[in-house]
Amino acid sequence: MNNIDEIKNRLDIVDVISESVKLRRSGKNYTGFCPFHANTRTPAFVVFPDTGTWRCFGECNEGGDIFRFVMKKEGIDFKEALKMLANRAGIQLEPLTPQKIERNERADLLRKILEEAVVFYRHQLLKTDEGLKARSYLQEKRGIKPGTEEAWGLGYAPNSWDAVLNHFKRKGYTVRDIIDAGLLTEKDDGKVYDRFRHRLMIPIREMSGKIAGFGGRVLNPNDVPKFINSPQSILFNKSAIMFGLDKARKAIRSANQAVIVEGYFDVIVPHQEGFENLVSPMGTALAETQMRLLKRFTRRFVMALDPDAAGQKATIRGLEVARGALDHEGDLVFNARGLLHYESRLKADLRVSTLPDNLDPDEIVLRNHDEWKTIIENAQPIIYHVLETLVEGQDIDDPRVKSTIASQVLPLVKDIASPIERDAYRQYIARTLKVDERSLMETSVSNPIKRRKKQKIKGQPSINPPLQAARTSEQENINRIEKEILAFLSIEPEHKYKIDRFLRSNDLSQISLNDFKHTENTEIARIIFDSLSQDKQDPIDYINVHVDLSNFTTEFSHPPLPEDNEKKENAKIRKLEEAARLVMQVRQINTNQEIKELRFLQTDRIDQGNDKSVDKTLQIHMVELIKKRGLLDRALAKPVSID
Repeated sequence: MNNIDEIKNRLDIVDVISESVKLRRSGKNYTGFCPFHANTRTPAFVVFPDTGTWRCFGECNEGGDIFRFVMKKEGIDFKEALKMLANRAGIQLEPLTPQKIERNERADLLRKILEEAVVFYRHQLLKTDEGLKARSYLQEKRGIKPGTEEAWGLGYAPNSWDAVLNHFKRKGYTVRDIIDAGLLTEKDDGKVYDRFRHRLMIPIREMSGKIAGFGGRVLNPNDVPKFINSPQSILFNKSAIMFGLDKARKAIRSANQAVIVEGYFDVIVPHQEGFENLVSPMGTALAETQMRLLKRFTRRFVMALDPDAAGQKATIRGLEVARGALDHEGDLVFNARGLLHYESRLKADLRVSTLPDNLDPDEIVLRNHDEWKTIIENAQPIIYHVLETLVEGQDIDDPRVKSTIASQVLPLVKDIASPIERDAYRQYIARTLKVDERSLMETSVSNPIKRRKKQKIKGQPSINPPLQAARTSEQENINRIEKEILAFLSIEPEHKYKIDRFLRSNDLSQISLNDFKHTENTEIARIIFDSLSQDKQDPIDYINVHVDLSNFTTEFSHPPLPEDNEKKENAKIRKLEEAARLVMQVRQINTNQEIKELRFLQTDRIDQGNDKSVDKTLQIHMVELIKKRGLLDRALAKPVSID
């Protein structure tokens, strides 16, 4: 992950923009008045958290990512915005060294192997005798339907020590490649064998949908351990991934609630049955990184972990982590001496559900949909749950026990934003512990459920920005296409004119900075275009001088051309034609996205009861976009031929 991606991963565009724009939530998006032009009548500024972008449908008609917003708002260039946001995110900018480039290329290779492993395990599940038995187990014992099995890419690892090893060696991969992908285990003596054997295979993906590893569940009840995950690697960090978030994030934002469960099938089965806002930390203790992933989508959480003792402890640990990872805001209050000071209040709603009959979430959902709904709806505030857990089996007549329990619960009360709710909870604690409420008010609490101490980084604003996840697959696709276009133009800048002539011949505008939606790519394109408008240096030399890859963290790859001159020229023409097609493709994707965004704003205007004249303006804009899409569709339907 480069610096640009890491910054976008850590910073929430909604939080950044809301510092200067008053935003109103509308479904999964946010609307407000554009800060870049005068308008106090109709909000036409929209922030789209799913894609990490913003757009003004009013006078500006501009949009972009978090970088472009900061550049426009602060009147600074990309390098300054990069430094500003890096400081805010707590990221130390470092040059893109050959070692980093090599690491990125290595990660791409390992992901390719893992995606091929998904296909291999799927084949074993569908086309082998042992796999068919595993499939019967999935369907008959776990209630997994064929469509669900396919959607999640479930597979079967054969009961063999070398099936995966031999399969990937035949495909040309080295043993080291297969080990680094996490598919083989290496002994101290250098011998290797398949890591997953006779197990159900569950692909584990990052929030963006990129594969990171596998989880393997035993089929033979005598095998141990019950679950095996991929080993820690440059791709797989189990404390930084929430299983199912790639499929659950839209449902979480729509429901404005995330339900945290414990196992793979506790996520998969409820998703199958229509409960799609579930995720899992994959059987491990909930980590701060995982909680920060979730808080991008909601501040309402229900923890539905196992009801046994271990599950109760995991719940308590999870609540500690959640309180440390979530944002707090200050309330101005009087202290005991009558002096004003700020107290921190948690900006989240944390609840805990109690699962009946020692059943897991997947079993409850399959037993009764309404029962599961009721369990989640009746989830207790954390204070009730923690107090009940701490009191169970304790002698609450012992003053020392009372004090210990109170010291653990009262910090949770301080987190509550509403003073009325805080009073109600203190009364409940006082009744449970059989103490005077005033003693709780007077207690100076040393909090054993420790909040993470947030380090102040030099140059970082005082607010604590939440972690933001990687971009969606569509945004990654746009970024990839933009980089391919730039890779071509960086070695053949003059060919921009040929692409422009081709575009104009199809009634399309010439290539411009507006074709690059990712700010990093826009800056590279600006330098390439500038190289053609100046006459002091050869364009290639100008580009090499001005494009500092260590600052822009952009990687270009240039596959070698054939040695034969005629083949070389034909290859250049094909690359030119492919570049022109890519320009049209990225325009088509962006135009479809604009149409989708504009439809959202039209619907939002109707819901808010805005006047018809405003709707007419949006309709005119919509007609222009549909016309533009029609021209692109027709041009892409024809072969691209450039002399």
